[in-house]
Amino acid sequence: MNTKGVGDMTSSNVVAMTNFSAEPTTEILNTWKNVYKAMRDEFGEGVFRSWLKPMELQAYYEGTMEISVPTRFMRDWIQSHYSEQILQLCSVQNNDVTRLQFVVAVQNQIQVEESAKAALASPQANKNISNSTKNDEQEDLSAPLDPRFTFDTFVVGEPNAFAHAACRRVIDADGTPFNPLYIYGSVGLGKTHLMHAMAHALREKGKGEVVYLSAEKFMYQFVKALRANDSMAFKDKLRNVDVLMIDDIQFIAGKESTQEEFFHTFNALVDNGKLIIIAGDRAPMDLDGLDERLRSRMGWGLVADIRPSTLELRLNIVKHKAGLMNLTLPEDVAVFLANKITSNIRELEGALNRLAVQADMSGKAITLDAATDILSDVLRSYERRITIDEIQRQVAEYYTLRLSDMHSARRSRNVARPRQIAMYLCKKLTPRSLPEIGRKFGGRDHTTVMHAVRKVDELIDGDISFADEVKTLTRKLKG
Repeated sequence: MNTKGVGDMTSSNVVAMTNFSAEPTTEILNTWKNVYKAMRDEFGEGVFRSWLKPMELQAYYEGTMEISVPTRFMRDWIQSHYSEQILQLCSVQNNDVTRLQFVVAVQNQIQVEESAKAALASPQANKNISNSTKNDEQEDLSAPLDPRFTFDTFVVGEPNAFAHAACRRVIDADGTPFNPLYIYGSVGLGKTHLMHAMAHALREKGKGEVVYLSAEKFMYQFVKALRANDSMAFKDKLRNVDVLMIDDIQFIAGKESTQEEFFHTFNALVDNGKLIIIAGDRAPMDLDGLDERLRSRMGWGLVADIRPSTLELRLNIVKHKAGLMNLTLPEDVAVFLANKITSNIRELEGALNRLAVQADMSGKAITLDAATDILSDVLRSYERRITIDEIQRQVAEYYTLRLSDMHSARRSRNVARPRQIAMYLCKKLTPRSLPEIGRKFGGRDHTTVMHAVRKVDELIDGDISFADEVKTLTRKLKG
């Protein structure tokens, strides 16, 4: 954004201007000193420390203050967001100041010029160095991608079809069909697989620099940069990528500084037309502990959910993964696994891995009896463990709801009644207290859980078909 009184510069103009000598007078130096102090109060400590503190007065000429900053990205950001207010502060201190000119620091420009000369002297060598540097920076920022997680190995079914289609749309589109893309679902349903598949495909299609990070690594990198007094380099690198992918966004809940940094990174990338892809375990508005501004922005584009897996999808996954492992799996064994391991695709794959290793070691075919024996400890643990999360998944699947409906404030009958059933089953099938159960249902009070239990008990006594539904769910949960 160019405004009256605020100058812009191309990289070539920066070098020319920094060769121009116009030493600030004592009066101008005092003006800048007072403005510099005033900016802390005007913009707040956070903005001042993140953006304005590195600014230095370079020169003054014909009513223009020339102010240097360390990087081009920082120059553009200050010019777009804070320049008018800074100019106003200058005018209050000194009426002679009518214009600001933001430039990149001279020493940084010297490095650019030297790099350009090296490129002219040896284009191929510079190309190799440039590519190597870019790859090193990307590796430094990005988490490693699992080569197994591609679109070819992702099994599509009704619960994940919408999320899969949204991801493919982003990959195949010429531009940015929606920004951001937010994918959510519970643990082990395939979010990370889709994120890795997208990162692989985006890089293969040459769609610029793609950085994939878990929210935890984003926080780690940010804190590391702060401790090293190198936060501007972190901001500059991250806000100049072409695609930023953040997995498990829920892990920055309650981390105010990290949220603030991600908020500004989000805005900078969207403003520049860059793509953001986010994954979390809940819908944006259901993420407790996240700033309202951030939750709102994450819902700007397209929100796609992955619902709890169905028996059909689990069976297809078992067969597909068995094929990838070259494991001959009889139909009854495949159905047995799909029925027994219901909540987590990762555990399903872990069970298959054990069967594959056993078959390879023994040289014998896998039968239903053999599978039951090999996986006995897994199955016992699975049948014994009934959690609130599992109850919510099973109830949501049974009534064809989204998992987020278990946490939401929606009160329509088709959502409220299944939610009450889930609370009832949590009270009957888990050792959790009423307050604990309430917290898992969107932070509800324990009295809400008590009311749900009483209501479901009444309906069971007076409605046979309703009682059958609750019994069916109880049997499913008990395996």
